[in-house]
Amino acid sequence: MSKFTTTLAMLAGAAALTACTTTDPYTGMPVRNNTGTGVLAGALGGAALGYLTNTNSGEQGRKNALIGAGIGALAGGAVGNYMDRQQADFRRSLEGSGVQVRRQGDNIVLIMPSDVTFAVDQSDVQSRFEPVLADVARTLNAYPQTTIDIVGHADSSGADDYNQALSERRASSVANYLVGAGRVLPARIFVAGEGERQPVASNETPEGRAQNRRVEIILRPIQG
Repeated sequence: MSKFTTTLAMLAGAAALTACTTTDPYTGMPVRNNTGTGVLAGALGGAALGYLTNTNSGEQGRKNALIGAGIGALAGGAVGNYMDRQQADFRRSLEGSGVQVRRQGDNIVLIMPSDVTFAVDQSDVQSRFEPVLADVARTLNAYPQTTIDIVGHADSSGADDYNQALSERRASSVANYLVGAGRVLPARIFVAGEGERQPVASNETPEGRAQNRRVEIILRPIQG
């Protein structure tokens, strides 16, 4: 049995433990971190929530892993140009896909509506959306000097705990696809579910709830 398979078996065996929390290094928001207690998020072989590698070291562990993988940091004016080119490539490859590409300073946010990415009340990526994620993976690999946060969100319909778990599973499903078959380096990725805590629209209307059901991929430049 491989070391990776053994680790997954240990995680699955620990699924009865209570989840703990970690802090998103950029927002400062507490998010559930199932990695610390060995709880496996998602389906068989799914990505655990939190940092996919160097979990105990947090954000510094992620940076150390990337340096160890030969990925250098960006400096000065190179940051803006690097992210400009990456944003332009995402806009070209994702046109008409339903994925929104937004810029927030030096960061890029990809917003994937759940109605496009998943079937109703499901966390498996729809097969028709897989080519879109493949395009995302190709662009991510073309620009390795960014970290990747994958965060699931839900609307306020239903129980809080259920929405939290669904947002986690959906974020994990996206991470699983990006990492699978060697697509994206796991050391770049942080996975979290925010449940219904971060709405971007009113939950009082169907249109608002549809906007709140989403998975976001936040790309941040690795800076020296």
